[in-house]
Amino acid sequence: MIASSLLYGLLAAASTANAYSHVKSINYSVVTGIFQQDDNATDPSTFNFTASNFGLIDRSYPSDSSCPDRKHTTQWQRLAHYISTLNKKAKNNERYSLFFMGRHGEGYHNAAETYFGTPAWNCYWSELDGNKTVTWADAHLTDVGVQQAERVNTFWKHLIKDEKITTPETYYTSPLYRCLDTAKLTFSGLQLPHKSPFKPVIKEYLREGISAHTCDRRSTKSYIKKKFPDFKFEKKFAEKDPYWVKLQAEPRADQDARSKAVLDDIFSNDDSTYISITSHSGEIGSLLRVLGHRAFSLSTGSAIPVLVKATTLYADAPATTTMPYTPQKTCAAPPAIRDSSCNDCSCCT
Repeated sequence: MIASSLLYGLLAAASTANAYSHVKSINYSVVTGIFQQDDNATDPSTFNFTASNFGLIDRSYPSDSSCPDRKHTTQWQRLAHYISTLNKKAKNNERYSLFFMGRHGEGYHNAAETYFGTPAWNCYWSELDGNKTVTWADAHLTDVGVQQAERVNTFWKHLIKDEKITTPETYYTSPLYRCLDTAKLTFSGLQLPHKSPFKPVIKEYLREGISAHTCDRRSTKSYIKKKFPDFKFEKKFAEKDPYWVKLQAEPRADQDARSKAVLDDIFSNDDSTYISITSHSGEIGSLLRVLGHRAFSLSTGSAIPVLVKATTLYADAPATTTMPYTPQKTCAAPPAIRDSSCNDCSCCT
């Protein structure tokens, strides 16, 4: 059984970064000076995106002189005009897109980690499906998580009505339940353009970094379809989770490789300028690394906008090298809850 599990892990690790194949290579960079979040002076731990107009900096743009009725336009309208101007002047192999990356609201796994403490959570409880009180395998949102998503929904209503923001043209989400539910609660009921309705696509590679934690194991395709019938699956979406392996973890380099792969897939098949991604703290961190954005951690229910320049190179995409999954240490018995002196599994009894 152990040998079989390890073999499965090796196969999964080898496939996670190679499911998408592109002939061309795409490079990414962040257009800085647009949002407070890309400024090193902005502290992620205290930043409130809903109280700061999504972090949009109040500034002028080189395109302001050609902006229609610029004296009566909002900052978001002038940004939209600037992005449109950038795309009109861009070379044939260049493209600018604005990403809205949102982290799911608080899930039962988040609440459990807070209750047990991170050392006890990582060494013992996270490998279980739950306890006698709650289930955290493919965790659902807590009441707090639901409220966080609804708060963002209210924020979007304000942005649409008062700030005249350009809403996403396409929506993507992780296949894990907490993200599916967050996306639904965040974007349902908004006054969206008829040509760009909320019809999210579920993408396997937008999932959280894969670890031994059962909260990283997704539900079956049938279950997801039953709970979110209006969501669309990407092509070749498997019935059962093909990547999560018991007591195995995906190396960070492999996660970044699949983040690059999913971005390449989106840019190769979606010509939208405004794109929404609902994902996880670790996966958004990986996407930001691939894009060249500075590290910016998100609390549950938070979001970050990023203006991205994508350049398609006239060369074959480089080969992707992946590492095998790594075994995870666990405890035979639960360690003391919230033991501040315990930092690893050596504290287990």
